Amino acid sequence: METVVSGIRPTGNLHLGNYFGAVKSFLQMQNEYKCLFFIADWHSLTTRPKPENIVNSAHTILSEYLACGIDPEKATIYIQSDVKEVLELYLFLNMNAYLGEMERCTTFKEKARKQPNNVNAGLLTYPTLMAADILIHKAVKVPVGKDQEQNMEMARKFANRFNTIYGVDFFPIPQSFSLSDKAVKIPGLDGSGKMGKSEGNCIYLMDDAETIRKKVMKAVTDSGPTTPNSEKPEVIQNLFTLMEVVSSKETYNYFDEKWNDCSIRYGDLKKQLASDIAAFNQPIRERILQYAADTDYLNKVAKEGAEKARESAQATIKEVRKIIGFK
Repeated sequence: METVVSGIRPTGNLHLGNYFGAVKSFLQMQNEYKCLFFIADWHSLTTRPKPENIVNSAHTILSEYLACGIDPEKATIYIQSDVKEVLELYLFLNMNAYLGEMERCTTFKEKARKQPNNVNAGLLTYPTLMAADILIHKAVKVPVGKDQEQNMEMARKFANRFNTIYGVDFFPIPQSFSLSDKAVKIPGLDGSGKMGKSEGNCIYLMDDAETIRKKVMKAVTDSGPTTPNSEKPEVIQNLFTLMEVVSSKETYNYFDEKWNDCSIRYGDLKKQLASDIAAFNQPIRERILQYAADTDYLNKVAKEGAEKARESAQATIKEVRKIIGFK
């Protein structure tokens, strides 16, 4: 069975975009592949999180993963910092990574621009740590979005370089596993682009009904259609896309007809959309709260996941040491 590895940085709650994008794909993949899903707490250090936030954020993401349906009996779920072998492979890969190629990475340049007073070595070597996360399990597939494709190219480069330098065929060359055919792109509430934490246009799975109502009622709209059956502009299509994934087909068709005959009232559409999002979120939110309150269970899942992940990682690092020349 092919191995799939994917991680998420613990930088806040999951939102609808995460759920209909990566998470729903993970739910399918856990039944078809040997999956390892990790919470990338080491990666988060590049932004200097407070010490108390590291564990809390990891538990938050773990609670949300479980609430969404990721099953620790089917997939290995672990916290990155519990698998120390990743750091050793990170060191070995860094010894064969070149300054120029790291500086040319788009993600490094973007992060350096966003945090000019904290351009640290972790930002520069982010692709090497990501490669170590993947290669430590000899993964062949990695579900990523387009924004991570350059880092995936680097991971392939590091795997190839290791094999070439040491004259082995040890690391498989990991391939990007596109989510585009399985995932739904969820738009943000600001009228453009996709839903994202940094854009501040999210509806989180943990949002309660009143919070959702306030967010949706502030969503960007226009002055309304003036021509029957006209094409919806992006700001309006975004609301209909959200409605398509959380509302009934009858509800969607009702407002679509109202758009087509130019009688739509955006206030009514937003109220209905907010109600439907809240109804969709409620069972997930309740499960998140239940898991979050049971720290013993979260620690158990993390511990058992780390044991499984370390078994895989230890086997890899043992061979890597031999290949390089360390006893």
